[in-house]
Amino acid sequence: MRTAIRTGMTAVAAIAAVAVPAAPAGAEGSPSYGATTGVGVHNAYDTAKYPYFADALDSGAGLLEIDVWTNGFGGGSFRVSHSKPLSNDNNCVNAGSPAALRTGARNQPLSGCLADIRAWHDANPGHRPILLKVEMKDGFNANSGRGPAELDALLSAELGDALYRPGDLMGKHASLDEAVQADGWPSRSALAGKFIVELIPGVVEEGNPLDRLWTDREYATHLRDLAAAGRIGQAAAFPAVHNAAAGDPRTRYADATIRPWFVVFDGDATAYTAGGIDTAWYDRRHYLVVMTDAHKVAPAIDITRPTEAQARERVSLMARSHASFATADWYPLPQVLSTVVPRG
Repeated sequence: MRTAIRTGMTAVAAIAAVAVPAAPAGAEGSPSYGATTGVGVHNAYDTAKYPYFADALDSGAGLLEIDVWTNGFGGGSFRVSHSKPLSNDNNCVNAGSPAALRTGARNQPLSGCLADIRAWHDANPGHRPILLKVEMKDGFNANSGRGPAELDALLSAELGDALYRPGDLMGKHASLDEAVQADGWPSRSALAGKFIVELIPGVVEEGNPLDRLWTDREYATHLRDLAAAGRIGQAAAFPAVHNAAAGDPRTRYADATIRPWFVVFDGDATAYTAGGIDTAWYDRRHYLVVMTDAHKVAPAIDITRPTEAQARERVSLMARSHASFATADWYPLPQVLSTVVPRG
C-alpha cells in the first residue's frame, strides 16, 4: 500500500456547495448518499478536458469516469485510454506526493491514475465522496492477470482506506441488496474522504460476440464467491447493471444467485426518462442510478457548454427522475459540477 503523504492544504468540503435539506438524513444528520443527486464528468482522464487528473478531482464533480483496457497486446497492465487499446492516453502522472500532481509524464497506466487519486486524497482529507466510474472497455482478462482479483488488489494497494468497499456496505447482512434495502447508504458526511468504484461493461466488450462473460456478471460472481468464502472485505468495487430496462433489470441474469450483488445501475438518461421505466423503484430501494448523457434528454442542451441555468435545470430534472448522478461533459462549469440536490 502506498504511504500516505499528508499536507496542510485546505480540505475540500465533504458536502458540495448546494444544500440538500429536503433529503432524508443519515445517522450523522447529513443526507444519505443514496438520497441525493450529483453531477458527473464523462472521460475525466481526457487531456482536452483537464490537463491533469488532479484538475478533474478539483472540479467538484461527484462522479469521474475512467476507461480501462486489459487485452494482452499492450503489456501487463490495466491501461487508461479512450480509443488506444494498446497504450495509455490520459492526464495521469503517477504522483508520489501531492506536490507532484501536476509534474512528470502523463499517459500512465491505471496504477498511475490511482496514485494521483491517492495523492490528491492525502492533500484533501474530508473531501466530498466521489464515485469513480470505471468502464472496462474490453472486459476483464483474468487469464493474463487482469481479472477481478487483480483489480481488487490494485485498488486496495493504491487507495487503501480511501475506498468505500462492498463489505463496508454489506456489514452483517447476507448480500448487498439486503443491506442497502434494510439500511440504505451511509450519510454523505460518513462517506467524506471516500471513493466508491463502479464497474460497467465496455462498448468493445458488449460488441464482442466471442465475449460470453461481461464485466457485470464476472464481478458480481466474484463478489458472491468472496462472500461465501468469508472474504468480502477483499472486494474493492461495485458492479453495475448496465443499460436501462423496465422492471428489475437484474432478471436478465440467468444465474439468480448473482442478482443480490447489484445495487448500482447505469444507463442512458433518455431511456430512463422517456417513459416505461419506474425510476422511483430504484429510489425506494436505495439503489444508485447513474443516468448518462443527461444533455440529450428533451429538450436537448449542449453536451459541453450549456448555459449555467440550462445545466442546473437539467440536474433538477434528473433529480426528479430519481437519478443518483447525471453525467455529461460540463467540465467548463465547475459551479454546476459541484451541485448536490435532493433525489426525487
